[in-house]
Amino acid sequence: MSWFLLGIRSGIRTERYAANAPAPAGATPGFPHETRFETTDDAAGNQARCPTGAIHAQGDVATVNRDRCIHCMRCASCDGSAAMEWKVDYNWAHGTDGVDTLPAAFHGSLHVRVIDAGDCGACLNEIAHLSDPFYNAHRHGIFITPTPRHADVLLVVGPVTQQMRAELATAYEAMPEPKRVVAIGACAVSGGIFGPSVMCAAGASSVVPVDIFVPGCPPPPLAIVHALLGVCESKPLER
Repeated sequence: MSWFLLGIRSGIRTERYAANAPAPAGATPGFPHETRFETTDDAAGNQARCPTGAIHAQGDVATVNRDRCIHCMRCASCDGSAAMEWKVDYNWAHGTDGVDTLPAAFHGSLHVRVIDAGDCGACLNEIAHLSDPFYNAHRHGIFITPTPRHADVLLVVGPVTQQMRAELATAYEAMPEPKRVVAIGACAVSGGIFGPSVMCAAGASSVVPVDIFVPGCPPPPLAIVHALLGVCESKPLER
């Protein structure tokens, strides 16, 4: 009874994604974005500081390749005008050219198989929060399934180590048509800081066809929900 009364007093605490409410503080780290500096040295300095080559300087302007950004925050911790500008949002997912969304029959009933292809644990931890009461992905009709044979979407995390190449390909082949693949995190999107290398691929797309990419290290649950809704085009994605 005490829990019931607490629920009545507290009201709904679930994040109101469908209502396009702003993200609560701390729910997303945001991303650096294109910045014009006072000098070319400031732009070049940010390019030199980036450990993954995500920042490219051309003159006094520095642009960002989100697919390689690992949120090390080096470009945001500079002094004065040398710091990159940051945008705190979570609509990070982008699709490949010509990607087909799933038919309307999948809206509200999307089954997802998560594949750990060498993840460090960060992206898996964010995915685990999708079932929390706050994010409550079930209300969007998103469900995690333990087998690829029941999955509509393959959610891949990690840079795809040599030991996981065959397993990832096997899981993809086991999925029924129509099927889609979503790469979660910088490692699965581009290889991150681990690939391409002798032990890791350059992300999931080097092994299976990826339809939607979600950059970030790790991307927050809101960004993952945005991508999964984009599979059915419940939310528009960039192309």
